[in-house]
Amino acid sequence: MKKIIAAVALAFVTSLCSFAIQPDWANFQHYSKSNKAVKAMPNEGDRVVFYGNSITEYWPSRSPEFWNAHPNFIGRGIGGQTSYNLLARFREDVVALNPAIVVLSAGTNDVAENSHVYNEDITFGNIQSMCEIARANGIKVILTSVLPAGQFGWRPEITDGPEKIKALNERIRAYAAATKTPYVDYYSSLLASDGRSLDARYCNDGVHPLQPGYAVMEALVLPVIKSIQ
Repeated sequence: MKKIIAAVALAFVTSLCSFAIQPDWANFQHYSKSNKAVKAMPNEGDRVVFYGNSITEYWPSRSPEFWNAHPNFIGRGIGGQTSYNLLARFREDVVALNPAIVVLSAGTNDVAENSHVYNEDITFGNIQSMCEIARANGIKVILTSVLPAGQFGWRPEITDGPEKIKALNERIRAYAAATKTPYVDYYSSLLASDGRSLDARYCNDGVHPLQPGYAVMEALVLPVIKSIQ
């Protein structure tokens, strides 16, 4: 009897634990204070949110001149995030800021399997969902390609990343064409001669651009932003 009671008690405690508060998986707190400040600022109708992972997050610090020249540009990248995380915080970090345009970059960390086993259909579906949420709220979307990456230093066991990135980019490009969404092809301009990697002239870790890489990206995306403002 005592064993039965102990087993029931253990099951009860386990069930209570399942309802415990979970960590901030989407990292809503990362930009919460900054978002309040943005909302309090006048909105001239030209606000642009750059949304993505660490490649987006590092951009302002590695190429500050670009951001200083465009005070209406807002960076909302968080390192390590996959499209799952991005979809979860899209309303807080994009829609709630009432931008005219969102520049959406996602996929690198999905391929690197940072949060889930890679499933191209789900990753692509997450990107589609973010586009649909943006359009439903009157926000214009600019889709961008996933940058080349021959390998991921934190996930060396993943060896087919370049093939997955190429396939995902083809789907994003086709979706952009079908929905008449502007598409910016960073991939082709940053690709190394091996046809797989991020050109070493633009990075030092194979994944994250340095200022020369961001300069290439800026030259590609800025005219597209201006064309739809």
